[in-house]
Amino acid sequence: MPHPETWLKVLPSGLFCEPGGFFIDPLRPVDRAIITHGHSDHARPGHRAVLATAETLAVMRARMGADRAGDAQQALGWHEPIRLGDVRVWLSPAGHVLGSAQVAMEYQGARAVVSGDYKRVADPTCAGFEPVPCDVFVTEATFALPVFVHPPPDQEIGRLLDSVALFPQRTHVVGCYALGKAQRLIALLRQAGWDKPIWLHGALASMCEVYRQCGVELGDLRPATVAAKAALVGAIVLAPPGAIADRWARRLEDPVVALASGWMRVRQRARSRGVELPLVISDHADWNELNATLDEVAAPEVWVTHGREEALIHAAAQRGIRGRALRLLGYGDEEETEPMEAA
Repeated sequence: MPHPETWLKVLPSGLFCEPGGFFIDPLRPVDRAIITHGHSDHARPGHRAVLATAETLAVMRARMGADRAGDAQQALGWHEPIRLGDVRVWLSPAGHVLGSAQVAMEYQGARAVVSGDYKRVADPTCAGFEPVPCDVFVTEATFALPVFVHPPPDQEIGRLLDSVALFPQRTHVVGCYALGKAQRLIALLRQAGWDKPIWLHGALASMCEVYRQCGVELGDLRPATVAAKAALVGAIVLAPPGAIADRWARRLEDPVVALASGWMRVRQRARSRGVELPLVISDHADWNELNATLDEVAAPEVWVTHGREEALIHAAAQRGIRGRALRLLGYGDEEETEPMEAA
């Protein structure tokens, strides 16, 4: 049985499955790509053939245009096997954003799983993470430090709604990236009983429409950019992180500036961005979830693609799991890499 390190290679374009002839989330245009999800640091334009979930392909077409999301596009359902070269491949839910997938590969009896980005808490807007037992698990490590333990998301939504009740004459503007976090916040607010309109910066509207077309109901959404200032008193407005502290936000009525991110656990990050109400809501697994996932997939070896590699590798080694840092460059936190798509 060939060890996955003999057939999964790190090349300048990214992680390459040699006997299958495909890259996973390649960093530059390639002949064949499997894309785990639609964030711009993982889904890049210009590939000749793209395989992904139907939802990820819809996201890519909306963000890039159909002509740049892959010359040939093939949708694969959950757990639907396909053979690429000599490799059996299937996709399992990653729980990160709509359509996000883990890539499972079997070659001559050895199984490797590439997680992509993932989280372990329930999300009403996407399929939940499913552990896949394997010989090598390739994981992200965005929040792989013991300090990062995320609180329950409904607790943070409760803090937001408590603030709205406490300051009814102010507008709450919440920074969140366009794909995944915005729709998740909307769904969590609806679950918590907020049935009033939720107002959107223009950069968030198109992706909310993609979610709706994929069957995710989000309720009454309205454009904030053209709204009268008085209409936004006591309202909740969602906007990209880059907009919450600029001229766009200053047009709101005495705004309470909030930001929803796992990074809000770090107080200095909140202060440096002028965030009055930090909301620790992340679409990535925290320290405990990362370690629990390593135990659940029961892989004797873990490869870490990006994030805090050393701490996770050390924690894995203490439990007898071999670790390796792949040191793939070009992947990062969505808040830093996602473009503002509209004014």
